[in-house]
Amino acid sequence: MKLTVIKFILTVILIAFYSYLFEHPNYKTNTSFPDSISTVNLTFVGDIMCHLPEIKAAQIEKDSFDFKPVFQYVKKYLDTSDITFGNLETVIGKQKDNYKGYPLFNSPPELLEALKYAGFDFLFTSNNHAFDQGYNGLKRTLNAIKENGMQAAGTYVSKDDYDSLLIIFKNNIKIGILAYTYDLNLKLKKEHKYCIKFLDTLLIKDEIRKLKEKGAEIVIVYFHFGDEYKRKVSNYQKKIVNKTIEYGADLIIGSHPHVVQPMKLLSSNKSKIKKVFVAYSLGNFLSNQRWRYSDSGVILNVVIKKNNQSKEINFENISIIPTWVYKSKFNNRDNFLIVPSDSTLIKNLSFLSNVDKMKILRAYNDVMEMYSCTK
Repeated sequence: MKLTVIKFILTVILIAFYSYLFEHPNYKTNTSFPDSISTVNLTFVGDIMCHLPEIKAAQIEKDSFDFKPVFQYVKKYLDTSDITFGNLETVIGKQKDNYKGYPLFNSPPELLEALKYAGFDFLFTSNNHAFDQGYNGLKRTLNAIKENGMQAAGTYVSKDDYDSLLIIFKNNIKIGILAYTYDLNLKLKKEHKYCIKFLDTLLIKDEIRKLKEKGAEIVIVYFHFGDEYKRKVSNYQKKIVNKTIEYGADLIIGSHPHVVQPMKLLSSNKSKIKKVFVAYSLGNFLSNQRWRYSDSGVILNVVIKKNNQSKEINFENISIIPTWVYKSKFNNRDNFLIVPSDSTLIKNLSFLSNVDKMKILRAYNDVMEMYSCTK
């Protein structure tokens, strides 16, 4: 009797299931196979610095800060991306800390709140300022990044952490991420040698290989390298980039010079994409450096397309939005804003003076000159 009841129930379920398939003919196709094309939109900016004037400008009360207004005019270009990356060139302090700017950075935790609000998902932390506040500062920074719902690469709290290799699975595409710096301002103690990854071609080669063995379909490599304030790419940068391409990198992003350097598409027989995109330096996204070239940066957008049937991967689109850091006095205190330097995007910003507009136009042309190298 029980067996008969079970058979009856199974029959009813099967009839209902096949009836559903008949009424929804696309059901089987949609659940059995992924879409034929997957895309992921990646956005990158350069150096995010926090000099003392920026800290004072963001101060609301003695131990309270708000950096969110700084990003109000670029937020819409950052938070619509699938993954937005930036170089965090400062250490994050603790509440009621003795915050500092250059040369040994220590910034309020509210800076990370503002970066998350602006749309950042991922921060590179391997740069020469990463150890400005020692191991505790490095560890505190990584914890704060995690607490604000972001990820990081380049600095680590242990050897196990150092040895782990990061792959992000986004929109059916596996993206491996590596980050390295040329040096630190303060020397590491022996017990902290696994806290940061330095530029080492043997290490880079080995980690790219391991990432691909783990299934990474795209490998992004971030370098903190180059000569400060030089728009021309150094021979050292070219050498490192060429070797990294030989090792199989697909996308190479650089910073440290604090100015925008050329962006290029370079041939590769080790990359799935065949043409590796290299941005040697994306300049300053946020800083108090006011002179020409250092007061500007770029928002780089890279759209990667994958054919899920053939597994072929290509760049679908590469575009940029040049940016400029606006600084003014308001109520007897500094005011910082990051604004697009494209005149078509700032036409409604009435607070810009004619002098500002001239500087913005100059910054726009300076950045576009570097981008034209990709053509």
